Amino acid sequence: MSTKTLEQVENQFETFQILNEEGEVVNEAAMPNLSDDQLQEMMRRMVYTRIWDQRAISLNRQGRLGFYAPVAGQEASMLGSQFALDKDDWILPGYRDIPQIVFHGLPLHQAFLWSRGHFAGSQFPDGLNVLFPQIIIGAQIIQTAGVALGLKRKNKNNIAITYTGDGGASQGDFYEGMNFAGAYNAPAVFIVQNNRFAISVPVEKQSAAKTIAQKAVAAGIEGIQVDGMDILAVYAATKDARERALAGEGPSLIETMTYRYGPHTMAGDDPTRYRSSDLDDEWTKKDPLVRFRKFLETKGLWTEEKENEIVEQAKEDIKAAMKEADAAPKQKVTDLIGFMFEDLPYNLREQMEEYTAKESK
Repeated sequence: MSTKTLEQVENQFETFQILNEEGEVVNEAAMPNLSDDQLQEMMRRMVYTRIWDQRAISLNRQGRLGFYAPVAGQEASMLGSQFALDKDDWILPGYRDIPQIVFHGLPLHQAFLWSRGHFAGSQFPDGLNVLFPQIIIGAQIIQTAGVALGLKRKNKNNIAITYTGDGGASQGDFYEGMNFAGAYNAPAVFIVQNNRFAISVPVEKQSAAKTIAQKAVAAGIEGIQVDGMDILAVYAATKDARERALAGEGPSLIETMTYRYGPHTMAGDDPTRYRSSDLDDEWTKKDPLVRFRKFLETKGLWTEEKENEIVEQAKEDIKAAMKEADAAPKQKVTDLIGFMFEDLPYNLREQMEEYTAKESK
C-alpha cells in the first residue's frame, strides 16, 4: 500500500517542457506571453553568458581570477528564472549563480572582484536586492525563508528567490528552510538546479526519491520539475511560482533538470573521472542555446550576424570589466579587520594597530 502511494506521488511530477530538443513547441498552451524583443533578449543573455563563461575559465587558468564555478549548460535554468523576476525581488545566490545577479544589476567588474576574494566584490550598489553568493552548501535556503518572511511582514509586493544544486537538496537546511517558509506562507521560490552531480556524487546516490520536486510535498508547498535546458519552460514555471507567492498562495520548489558541461569548479575537479562521454554527448544534444536558437530562427528572430555581434560585445565588456577590477586598490589586512565590526573588540583593536603599523612602512 505504501509503495503504491509513493508511486502515485512521484507520478505527479512529470517534467514540464515547452520546447523540445529541436526547438519545436510541444506545449502551446503553456507558451508565455513574451514579445519578440523579450525573446531576443533571452537569447542575447544566454549567448553573452556562454562567452563570459569561456573567458572566465581562461582567466582562471591564467591566475587572473580566483574561485570560479563554470555555468555552461545551465544558462536556461539561471537566466530564464531571473528573467521572470521584478528588479525589486531579492536573489539569494549560490556560488555558481553569478549570471543571475549580474543581470539583476551587479556590475561585471564586481563579479570578478568577488571571484578574487576582494572585499569590494561584495560591496553591492544601493538598491540592488541581492545577497552575496553563498559558499556554504544550502545555507541560502534558510536565509531565503527569512528574507521572504520579512517581505511579507513589511507588506512588500516582492518575493525572495534562491538557487542550489542537487547536492544542496541533500542538506538539512534545504528541508528546514522550505518547511519554515511553508509554515509561514512566505513569498519564496526555491530553485534546485539538478545538474546530476553534487561535485562527483550522482543524484541517484544522494536520495531514493525519484525527483527532487516531490520533496515539496513534505513541506506542504507547491513543487514542479522543469526541463532546465528549455528557457521558456523555466521562465513560465518561475513566473507562475512568483505570481502565486504574491497572491498569498505560498512558496514553491522548482527542480530544473540541467547539466553543467564543465567541472564543478576550477579548483581541481576533473569530471571525466565520474562522468561518461556518452552522458556528456546526451546532454550536449539538449544544449539550451542550440534549442532556443532553432526556435528563434524559425520565427525569423535570430541570425548568425546578430549572434556574432553579441559575442564581440561580450568580449569587449569582459575586457573592460577586468581592467576595472585590476584597477581596484590592493586589499589590505586592515581593510578586512575594519569591516568585521562597527566597534572593534579589544583583540581586533590590537591587531588593527599592529597591521596599521606594518602597512605604513
